[in-house]
Amino acid sequence: MDMGIRGRKAIVCAASKGLGKGCAMALAQEGVDLVINARTKTELEATAEEIRKKTGVKVTPVAVDVTTEAGRKQVLAACPEPDIVVNNAGGPPPGDFRDWTRDDWIKAIDANMLTPIEFIKATVDGMMKRRFGRIVNITSSSVKAPIDILGLSNGARSGLTGFVAGVARVTVKHGVTINGLLPGQFATDRLRGTYRTRAAKSGRSYEDEYKAGEAVHPAGRFGTPDEFGAACAFLCSAHAGYITGQNLLLDGGQYPGTY
Repeated sequence: MDMGIRGRKAIVCAASKGLGKGCAMALAQEGVDLVINARTKTELEATAEEIRKKTGVKVTPVAVDVTTEAGRKQVLAACPEPDIVVNNAGGPPPGDFRDWTRDDWIKAIDANMLTPIEFIKATVDGMMKRRFGRIVNITSSSVKAPIDILGLSNGARSGLTGFVAGVARVTVKHGVTINGLLPGQFATDRLRGTYRTRAAKSGRSYEDEYKAGEAVHPAGRFGTPDEFGAACAFLCSAHAGYITGQNLLLDGGQYPGTY
């Protein structure tokens, strides 16, 4: 399927690896020029070069921290009129809510709620004026099925989801959609790190722990960044203009509910 977005311009945050990279690559394969962001310059530039070689699109890396106003300004200066924005940031650490301070909460809200809102605020009016825009927020399956030790993530990402629910129904008549992608377990560095930690605690090998995790998953495996990116590219496509304010769960069937 031709996604109908060739020649469009996109900002993809946290795109040097993992799910953000999967989204950036999928958009580039559809002919979208990119501004990609991450904090680690060497990893980001390597990803930019890889995408250029595989797709031939223009890729501009901007190595900044987008949770800061200065970082967001640099990204927006590189792409002042994006057609597509993919908001993404690593989740806050797990823990017991009794141990979290106000500073812990503010940091989580800044990264996983307020930063995406600031990008929406900075870009949505221009998108509406041009009659086309796609904003995708990568959140978490914990928005759908909260995880007790991820309370910081549950709270901050759910706050973003609630905010978007209202705005997305105002922008859609102007050709701008805003949706959430909710990843479950995907084969990323973060997931591999989790299983290394489990292995260290259990005394089993990392490979055994990882395989055991896949074995109990309904799909018998973890997701790949490429298939996550493909879902993102569709939500950003010309064919998805009637989908807004929705939260697409990509978890291989792990969520046990009907609705």
